[in-house]
Amino acid sequence: MSANRRGFLAGVAASALPWRVLGAPVRARFADTDPHIPSWDDVPAILGGIAPPIIPARRLRLTEHGAKGDGVFDCSDAFARAIADLDDTGGGWLIVPAGAWSTGPIHLKSNINLHVEEGATIRFKTDPHAFPIVFTRWEGVELMNYSPLVYAIDCHDIAITGKGTLDGGATDEIWWPWKGKAAHGWRAGMAKQDAARNRLFAMGETGVPVASRVFGDGSYLRPNFIQPYRCKNVLIEGVTLKRSPMWQVHPVLCESVIVRGLTIDAAGPNTDGCDPESCRGVLIEDCFFNTGDDCIAIKSGRNGDGRRIGVASEDIVIRNCTMRNGHGAATIGSEISGGVHRVFVEKCRMDSPNLVHALRIKNNAMRGGKLEWLYFRDIAVGQVARAVLSIDETYEEGANGPFQPVVSNVFVERVVSGKSAMAVDVQGLANAPVDGVTLKDCDFANVAGASIARNVRGLEFHGVTVNGKPAAAPA
Repeated sequence: MSANRRGFLAGVAASALPWRVLGAPVRARFADTDPHIPSWDDVPAILGGIAPPIIPARRLRLTEHGAKGDGVFDCSDAFARAIADLDDTGGGWLIVPAGAWSTGPIHLKSNINLHVEEGATIRFKTDPHAFPIVFTRWEGVELMNYSPLVYAIDCHDIAITGKGTLDGGATDEIWWPWKGKAAHGWRAGMAKQDAARNRLFAMGETGVPVASRVFGDGSYLRPNFIQPYRCKNVLIEGVTLKRSPMWQVHPVLCESVIVRGLTIDAAGPNTDGCDPESCRGVLIEDCFFNTGDDCIAIKSGRNGDGRRIGVASEDIVIRNCTMRNGHGAATIGSEISGGVHRVFVEKCRMDSPNLVHALRIKNNAMRGGKLEWLYFRDIAVGQVARAVLSIDETYEEGANGPFQPVVSNVFVERVVSGKSAMAVDVQGLANAPVDGVTLKDCDFANVAGASIARNVRGLEFHGVTVNGKPAAAPA
């Protein structure tokens, strides 16, 4: 059996214990039976539990393993040798100096910081054959597919830092046409992802073993950009990401993650900026997002596969970020079947005529996730195309599913906006109303139309103004 195959099967076997990181089980901070009611007072304790990685002091320059930063030389082997060298001696900093460094996927190991210096650009290959098949998650479903551009599995204390750039190389000629959208280069008769995507989702629903969900060449499922999988103590800081094939920063089943000071810029389809999925203890701060999909989207698995894994995203703090284009600025869902608990978003700026929603929550009767204790405060919205606050249980399949979605205890405080189609759009299901949404001291200006409230229980406005006038919660 090949080493790659053994490694994949080991990853699949370990996935049965998604919160067993490095052999030690991770306890939930709050159990379902805990009488504690979450609030902003919990944020210091959450932040105190997020540990940055500890990286040994050794520094190794990529050029020490024969790399050339001329944008032409293939540095794939140099990256692999340098990481193996550091791994053999207990870890350290892999320094990528100024220059253009062409490479295939980079697979990190524990105790290593990939440090991309100012003036350095890591240019990832765009030939799909350069991407080995690994155990990964794609739109909330586990499978065997192309490696993410930067990947780590079952690692601890890893980092990607610096003022340099990681360039995924995606354009309307490569990667993005696989979405099947004419706006991104697809034309009739060209290959696209639809058939494989449907096959993958069917496998997730029918319980096909993950080892049998083999995709890759001929399936057209694009790789994600940065994906630490089942890792602990992760730092991604300072770098610029551009031209991602798909989701950009995608930690999965990780604990203790810091995403700080990133510039994320990709206008392609599904180029979400940062999507922590089934993660616990996440800080996202001081980042700039300009994306072709949600800027930040908190996730926890899709439908049957998300319920099989059954791990929520919990204890997430988002602050001091700037969002431009995208479907939603601070989003929860839609791949959210494992649930999400205790999210705190504050002091962010969201502004673009091409930003559809500012605060967005997506669930439905096929996801069936439990979304609760969601807090938003001190947020400045310049303009959005549709709603400042959107809670949507009619998303995609809507009521067409047997699983009851839950959205409860949503608190929005001191949010101001300058222009929108509506202030609030909250739509639950008849048998699963959204329960408990409170807006306090919010001011919505230049609102074109009335808010929408359907199948909502406990929607309250306190000190809310719309177009300069006091506003009551829509009935």
